[in-house]
Amino acid sequence: MAEVDTKERIRQQAHSLIMQYGIRSVSMDDIATSLGISKKTIYHFYSDKDELVEAFVADMISRNQMMCVNDQQVAENALHEVFLIKMSINEILQGMNPSLLFDLQKYHPGGFVRFHKYRTEFLFNLVRQNLLRGISEELYREDLKVDLVARLRVESLLMPFNPEFQAHTSKYTLSEMQQELIDLFLYSIVNPKGYKVILKYKHELEKKIQNNGKIK
Repeated sequence: MAEVDTKERIRQQAHSLIMQYGIRSVSMDDIATSLGISKKTIYHFYSDKDELVEAFVADMISRNQMMCVNDQQVAENALHEVFLIKMSINEILQGMNPSLLFDLQKYHPGGFVRFHKYRTEFLFNLVRQNLLRGISEELYREDLKVDLVARLRVESLLMPFNPEFQAHTSKYTLSEMQQELIDLFLYSIVNPKGYKVILKYKHELEKKIQNNGKIK
């Protein structure tokens, strides 16, 4: 097997295990055993776990950016964009360990810095563009303080991953909490016209979830 294929298999398996069990709970031995290769083989491609986690973060960011940009481009309006992203987030979070970001921040600060940059720059600009689009489409309130609202939205993304917050919300999944945050956000920024559009998409979303599909 070519070296590039082996490295890709290692990266993909690490991604799968980390998403499921969290960063701290997955060792290099676990990855090697699950792939049926030696730990020495992994170290041939990744000098240590920190480098492998960095690759995981880069992969996660790349996937999320592609998803967000695609949803932004195909959306018929600003609210449709949010609902498309809402569906995509739901799929991602269903397979994500709640401790993932806490582990990243505590044990792999380099990876967390990269994620922080993605969140405070890419996601901030994505939300900001959506707010401006929604205002221009007369779906969002005209009096929104766009930069402030975008920053508040981006910061709220971390809330469900906070261990202290999780201690009081353990009966809810990550997906349920993020979906509720999105709904609260939308209801706070729309005007009466936008509210009617929300109801339309929520009805479509419920039907699509029942069929395990996506909003078209």
